[in-house]
Amino acid sequence: MSPEERAEKTQALCAQLYPHIGDARVVAGYLALGDEADPAPLLERLAAEGREIALPIVISRKHPLKFVKWRAGDPLQPGQLGVLQPSPNAPELVPELFITPLTGFTRAMGRIGQGAAHYDRAFAAHPAARRIGFAWSVQEVDTLPADPWDAPLHAVATEREWIEPVSS
Repeated sequence: MSPEERAEKTQALCAQLYPHIGDARVVAGYLALGDEADPAPLLERLAAEGREIALPIVISRKHPLKFVKWRAGDPLQPGQLGVLQPSPNAPELVPELFITPLTGFTRAMGRIGQGAAHYDRAFAAHPAARRIGFAWSVQEVDTLPADPWDAPLHAVATEREWIEPVSS
């Protein structure tokens, strides 16, 4: 995508998700890597509304993610896996809603990430939190392999639509 197309689609994606944030006071987001869909504009809007934003701290591939308070402009530093993240000394927060990165998703709410199961462990540690995939529509696939620890999403937002599981 061109920078202009990416900016336009990012705004559309944020607009798809915003009405579904509900009353979540602590929203866990992420800093986009490479071509990932970027939730930064939405996170900044939510922070301006008085919600607390949490970003993940990667301790190692074997440890669960720790979610800490973040505000736009807070300093970032390279973490264990080279990902920029807030200070590990920032206050830890308990997410009520996850805005979740992914590499692929299905309409059955399957999700595949980078392969380290960081978010699956985070979902297990915070089972009451809503799990929303944040993705480009081209990341949709028909099927994905599933492992026993894979936690399904509650919904997916793309630049084209809001997707929820179909009731049977």
